[in-house]
Amino acid sequence: MGAVTYRAGFACFVGRPNAGKSTLTNAIVGQKIAITSNRPQTTRHVVRGVLHQPDSQLVLLDTPGLHRPRTLLGQRLNDLVREAWSEVDVIGLCIPADEEIGRGDRFITGEIAGLKATLVAVVTKTDLVSKKDLTQQLVEVSQLADFADVVPVSAVSGHQIDELVSVLSGHLPESPQLYPDDMLTDEPEQVLIAELIREAALEGVRDELPHSIAVLVEEMIPEGDLTKIYADVYVERSSQKAIVIGAGGSRLKQVGTQARGAIEELLGGRVYLDLHVRVAKDWQRDPKQLRRLGF
Repeated sequence: MGAVTYRAGFACFVGRPNAGKSTLTNAIVGQKIAITSNRPQTTRHVVRGVLHQPDSQLVLLDTPGLHRPRTLLGQRLNDLVREAWSEVDVIGLCIPADEEIGRGDRFITGEIAGLKATLVAVVTKTDLVSKKDLTQQLVEVSQLADFADVVPVSAVSGHQIDELVSVLSGHLPESPQLYPDDMLTDEPEQVLIAELIREAALEGVRDELPHSIAVLVEEMIPEGDLTKIYADVYVERSSQKAIVIGAGGSRLKQVGTQARGAIEELLGGRVYLDLHVRVAKDWQRDPKQLRRLGF
């Protein structure tokens, strides 16, 4: 028997907002690197998760959902998505098992059909439907485009996740290892921490807020086994600031507790978190503020 071919390369999941992309990325990499929330459009950074296997290295790019942009921020997000797509070897198009294929799915399929990447259809959320409905959905999905494979998965129950990984890895090019063994993500810690705070701030907040929250980690000061983190949560209007802070600061306290727990898990040590809510008027439409907030 000859030597086993080592493969390495980039894959990403695409799909309309809320198709289960981040949850899938997390399930595959096995630790929380892309934030998930039941709100569409929560991912803003291209977070890479690296999955190490004996004969391959799968690097996952986590891209925001592509959507029809209404603001400058929306446009920049879409540009980021297209840029990421052009660099990957395999694209997994995520389509939920429990929803009919719609215009959004067709729009995205059209956008990716011309790329040089291998296309794999991933039917997500299979735990939510019957076998009969799943079979029907798989047939309809396979007619959308010329997919190299169609794989049904459930990130929640873990069903078929390993199968998906081996399918994706099999489509990677022959290549030496791209990242060192101990690397799980190459996003700087501050970006991940900002995302965890943002996720906590989004929890349970009414629907008008998702896009209006940005978080900037101003400084991180390690003191022995304690890390002090000072971060600002930006909203666009003072009425939103009141929502995030809550009556008598109750809401912000909750956000701080949840975020601190998640950050301690990420850093593996104790964290002191100092959060301030600030208003940056209409930041989503202001190029200078967008730059400062990392877009």
